[in-house]
Amino acid sequence: MTRAETTKFLGQLLINQYFSGMGKHWASEVSVDPWSTNGKRVDFMQFSPENQMSISGIEKGIFTCYEVKSCKKDVYSGNGLNFIGEKNYIVMTMKCYKDILPDLRENKFVKYLHNNYPGSSDYFGVMVALPKWRECMDEFENPTPLSKELDQWKLSIVLPCRNGPRYRSATELLFCMLRSGR
Repeated sequence: MTRAETTKFLGQLLINQYFSGMGKHWASEVSVDPWSTNGKRVDFMQFSPENQMSISGIEKGIFTCYEVKSCKKDVYSGNGLNFIGEKNYIVMTMKCYKDILPDLRENKFVKYLHNNYPGSSDYFGVMVALPKWRECMDEFENPTPLSKELDQWKLSIVLPCRNGPRYRSATELLFCMLRSGR
């Protein structure tokens, strides 16, 4: 698969697994501060209210940002690692994860993040695509090339994200999501 096909595949896998169904509030290509020099675009943003029956339940909701990366070169391309939610994930292939794992362990990735995306949160995790019948460790040892059969794949969290602080209001981020049109 080409980089563009891989990105599209991972994005569709994310939509199918995490955004489908009732009560899912998400948007793609979310622009934040688009008319400023600090403009950012998040590949996917999800809003998860604590509940949908009270004002406080909505106000206590959390935002999760997802950046889809097809390969190590894409991770370090300078195109978007905009982690502005309480939770943030990089969605990638297992091969890409294996390629950047040394950078994650040696803190090289976090230094790159701080230098190139100073407003991005350190609170991030990693999701990888796996065939539905494989376990993470087996896939790590011998990654399966992506195939066109989307229904044969799943996303699995290999590096969990813990909740961090958010520095933008819920109203602002919800407006940005609404403005993206999906």
